[in-house]
Amino acid sequence: MLRPALFLGGVALLVFSMAVSVRIGISDIGYADLGRVLGSRLGLAVEPLPPLVDSLIWDLRIPRVLLAAFVGATLASCGAVLQAVTGNALADPYLLGVSSGASSGAVSVVVLGIGAGSLGVTGGAFAGALVSFGLLMFLLRRSGLDSVRILLTGVAVGQLFMALTSLIVMASGDAETTRAVAHWLLGSMASARWDGVAICATVTAAGLFVLWSCSTALDGFAFGQDTAASLGINVRTMQNVLLVATALLTAVAVAFVGAIGFVGLIVPHCVRFLVGPLHRSLLPFSALGGAVFLVVTDAVARVAFAPQEVPAGVFTALIGAPVFAVILRKRGGL
Repeated sequence: MLRPALFLGGVALLVFSMAVSVRIGISDIGYADLGRVLGSRLGLAVEPLPPLVDSLIWDLRIPRVLLAAFVGATLASCGAVLQAVTGNALADPYLLGVSSGASSGAVSVVVLGIGAGSLGVTGGAFAGALVSFGLLMFLLRRSGLDSVRILLTGVAVGQLFMALTSLIVMASGDAETTRAVAHWLLGSMASARWDGVAICATVTAAGLFVLWSCSTALDGFAFGQDTAASLGINVRTMQNVLLVATALLTAVAVAFVGAIGFVGLIVPHCVRFLVGPLHRSLLPFSALGGAVFLVVTDAVARVAFAPQEVPAGVFTALIGAPVFAVILRKRGGL
């Protein structure tokens, strides 16, 4: 009964952290105010809040917290999958160069105006992510999908698009645009809206179900591709499915919030200490842990230097780097 109890405790922690995150900010909101907003939306007989306060909670803070939860769950689950597929404990969702491609797509829209009317920043980021992943798969089409080639090709594709992003930003010569792009590249939930939450919720639910249904194959990959093949797993097909799924999930996350590092790197390692390496348990617990981690981190980023808001990606790096160093030390890596 340990794992069900642990999961229910994690769900309770997530709900609590989301409620606290909605409440805190430059304008403090009481829990009673939150209850009245939710009650009025559910059609309950409660006194509505003033329109300005109601809009602050319903249109700004609740979508932001929900988006942080979905993105955190996505990144952590993708990190756990890629660590198994590549056999590399340092793998994370941005390993495939998807984040760099998304950055180039977003910057192309903001700075160059490419597709500004039809795509927008989010659409540009998603298009760039797909282009970078397409390039990755093109380069791997003949060389195979062994772990080393995936890692090296992903790094090369990522560096290519990072250089392209830097070139576009430097060529613009506009300080205000450069500042806005830099803020987006660091990752932020500030632009969260209900339509983005709906898209992320749908993609996250579908993607995580696909990843979870491949749990047995992932357990085999954790012991190497030869072991996976000996268990009757079609290694090539399963690698393609998992790489496409993680790439699409990461592309959607990056498109809406920018590049937020370390969530997919440290959360799966922390979860393994609690539930072990089997992916049927590891994936849902990683999703839950990633959601809690990013919700809390975003709340801290929002109020730590109020009224100045710091991008959430800054705090995930500040927290993630020392935590990962501790994990490596416990595993004998340092």
